Amino acid sequence: METKNIMIVGVGGQGTLLTSRILGGITVRAGYDVKLSEVHGMAQRGGSVVTFVRYGSEVAEPIVEEGCADVLIAFERLEALRYAHFLKKDGVIVVNDWCIEPITVVTGAAAYPENIIEKLKETHQVYVVNAMEEAEKLGNVKAFNVIVLGLAARHMDFDKELWLEVIAETVPPKTVEMNRRAFLRGYE
Repeated sequence: METKNIMIVGVGGQGTLLTSRILGGITVRAGYDVKLSEVHGMAQRGGSVVTFVRYGSEVAEPIVEEGCADVLIAFERLEALRYAHFLKKDGVIVVNDWCIEPITVVTGAAAYPENIIEKLKETHQVYVVNAMEEAEKLGNVKAFNVIVLGLAARHMDFDKELWLEVIAETVPPKTVEMNRRAFLRGYE
């Protein structure tokens, strides 16, 4: 199998690392060679976090090069825009329609870009979910990242039941049912 490249981008505290562990777990369970790489940046101060997940018959290195990502999972609009150049021509962006202003915007040194999703749709195949709103409906906003993952899962090579098994094995035991419901909300 040709190597598949997934990028997960967000802001510190949004669950990018948990999401990468779920993706790593599902690729291993499916019998693929997998490499993960996490770039934390200023994650603990609300900075950008990028995780690369590469899987296939044989994967040599963990880093996804620009123009090579099959799927870009973005937990925040600006992060989707910031990393869209990593996507292949026929790649897919799955984005949470949410805004977290970076420190440069908060301090007035920069402006948060307008119409990000519309701009991305001009050149990319984009799927949008307001995962925070959906997570609120489920009763736990912390599950928003698994909602986004559920939508992204529709653009990957694994069946729904395998996703649910790996999620149950990866998340803390007391959160399994919430994360299962969150995944299904995004998937469906």
